[in-house]
Amino acid sequence: MGRSRTLDAAIDEVVRTGNCSGCGACALLDGGVSMELSADGYARPRRTSGTPTSDAVPLFDTACPGRRVTAARPAGATRHPTMGPVSAAWAASAADPEIRHRGSSGGAITALTTWLLERGEAAVVVGARADAQEPRRTVSLTLQTREEALASAGSRYAPTSSASLAAGRDPKAAVVGKPCEVSALRALARDEADAPLLISFFCAGTPSQTATDSLVEQLGMPRQAPLRDLWYRGRGWPGRFTAVGTGGEEVSASYDESWGAHLGPTTQWRCKVCPDGVGEHSDITAADFWRSDERGYPVFAEEDGVSALIARTRRGADVIARAIASGVLRAEPLDVDELARVQPLQVKRRTTLLARLLGARAAGRPVPRYRGFGLFRFALAHPRETLRTARGTLRRVRRERGREQPMPSEAVSR
Repeated sequence: MGRSRTLDAAIDEVVRTGNCSGCGACALLDGGVSMELSADGYARPRRTSGTPTSDAVPLFDTACPGRRVTAARPAGATRHPTMGPVSAAWAASAADPEIRHRGSSGGAITALTTWLLERGEAAVVVGARADAQEPRRTVSLTLQTREEALASAGSRYAPTSSASLAAGRDPKAAVVGKPCEVSALRALARDEADAPLLISFFCAGTPSQTATDSLVEQLGMPRQAPLRDLWYRGRGWPGRFTAVGTGGEEVSASYDESWGAHLGPTTQWRCKVCPDGVGEHSDITAADFWRSDERGYPVFAEEDGVSALIARTRRGADVIARAIASGVLRAEPLDVDELARVQPLQVKRRTTLLARLLGARAAGRPVPRYRGFGLFRFALAHPRETLRTARGTLRRVRRERGREQPMPSEAVSR
């Protein structure tokens, strides 16, 4: 089946059905494919050179998160039903106060990547940060120094395609990427030793770039005004969405306002049917370890950040343990059930996913294939919620499809 069509045709099928996550794995497989922003503000593949062939199709079908995702089961890990495989877990923060302050939560990822670079354990780190020329945009890039890693600290709630970078297949590199980017790179590796050190984070989805642009304007910064800097979180916990003009003028919004009211509602379709927002194909996953209120829900008051760190693999557990022993991280053991209690969004997304998939398929929308996530078990345990969610998804998808314009059959080739 794979060799009967070209890579472009395979990519087009994923893009046209709305199942592209923008991870960039297809661009890694074929240098003639580039990731560019679409008209609606998401990262999408486009052929810019070369001739379509069928050579990379089998790998694409294996790795593309818009085609299929299989749950991770690394050796030595215990599988948590909603948080994924766990070899060990900690509540952690960077020992360096500057790194902790600049990071999105406890600065654990930045502390680890700077330490790996300084020790020479990673030749480069693949990450993402604000574009130097236009900070409203986010770019994937390779980092080689502590200063570069520190400049990349903090979350970027915007399209990136870190799996498109060649370093993503270098076993001497470390990659910090969204769960979809990391799952694609894991699928492309022959074995663990052949993969870079994969670091991920809990992800609620990729918003449209247009949401960032409009939020900056809504906060009072003219759309064409040049910016000196823009960050979504960090510099406090959870930190404020902040845009700084070239003259030092500054506008900002709280995390609740920026993510909850503006960015979050624009997440792309593939993220709404994602089986893995917890980065379970990584070696190491970081998450916000919020305090909770009396109802068990996260409290977003500003304070010193704390990261939950989950070692998925033995390799990840070894890296974290050595970082703690070296004094780079301050950490204490974490009960993963506690993390699940303050991550209700991730729990609900996993437990209601089958219902959303069924609703989408009933509305005529193709969905990726997911295996090993226990979705039927969750659905059977909550039959009323499953039925209600499936009906709601069916109605929403029908409305959205009614508004969609026909797409060209060879979108990637344009």
